[in-house]
Amino acid sequence: MGVYFGSYCYVMIIVLVLGAEVRSQSLKNGYYSTSCPKAESIVRSTVESHFDSDPTISPGLLRLHFHDCFVQGCDGSVLIKGKSAEQAALASTGLRGFEVIDDAKARLESVCPGVVSCADILALAARDAVVLSSGPSWTVPTGRKDGRISLASEASNLPSPLDSVAVQKQKFQAKGLDTHDLVTLLGAHTIGQTDCQFFRYRLYNFTVTGNSDPTISPSFLTQLKTLCPPNGDGSKRVALDISSPSNFDVSFFKNLRDGNGILESDQRLWSDSETNDVVKKYASTIRGLLGFRFDNEFGKAMIKMSSIDIKSDVDGEVRKICSQVN
Repeated sequence: MGVYFGSYCYVMIIVLVLGAEVRSQSLKNGYYSTSCPKAESIVRSTVESHFDSDPTISPGLLRLHFHDCFVQGCDGSVLIKGKSAEQAALASTGLRGFEVIDDAKARLESVCPGVVSCADILALAARDAVVLSSGPSWTVPTGRKDGRISLASEASNLPSPLDSVAVQKQKFQAKGLDTHDLVTLLGAHTIGQTDCQFFRYRLYNFTVTGNSDPTISPSFLTQLKTLCPPNGDGSKRVALDISSPSNFDVSFFKNLRDGNGILESDQRLWSDSETNDVVKKYASTIRGLLGFRFDNEFGKAMIKMSSIDIKSDVDGEVRKICSQVN
């Protein structure tokens, strides 16, 4: 029975992987196989080097790629510096990992000058960051060009921890991502941290009478109040997945099931019938195929997200320095 079930899992995984599609005609697997054969290995080794000294860089790179794709498309616009660029937006507070991308770019320019885009480096680095956190791997289609526009004003529509499920669905649908993609991609919160200031209102001031958010389990509420006292440091960092903060796994979904979600926008996924079904699927040992289902579907959702509004040679370029247009 055990052997049969194990074989069944692997067959299912193979079928699901073969069903993955590259969503954009301008991207392809192995885009740099001739022009810069070592491109992906150089990015991988760079990410590994930074990860070895600071494992928390993984969620930073994931978030950086997410922000990039949701504003102007996956074109590296989030990497551009400037007083009115995306980095200056309130929603960009706490973004990190820029030095990893700059490091990889410098190494690539020394080997293949003017070939590998910053947008592709970011997409590859996000994948490598997940792998280093004991998560799944997937083939990243490449061939993105770097955008020339970066505006802080356009970052206002990024998903917020205060968003209702309806608003979250709307924001994802605007980017061509469905509800299943929404829940799957938010599973990235299985690694990473947030500040007390972004969820402390749930502990002390959720209602006008000053009560706590009733969706938080009592035992978890006590734990969170200890971590984030009412007059404590609002910038104190708390893991989004306290049960396994550094492992990319399905415990995030189990936390939502048990009322142990940190961000209100995450916990709300349990109360909506459509998103609840996806959360249950990933949290279940049987339906979730021992975690293999989420691993596989996260890779597919990332491929889909990383194909949003790709720039071509006409409206894009390959930057020499990721923080500035050519």
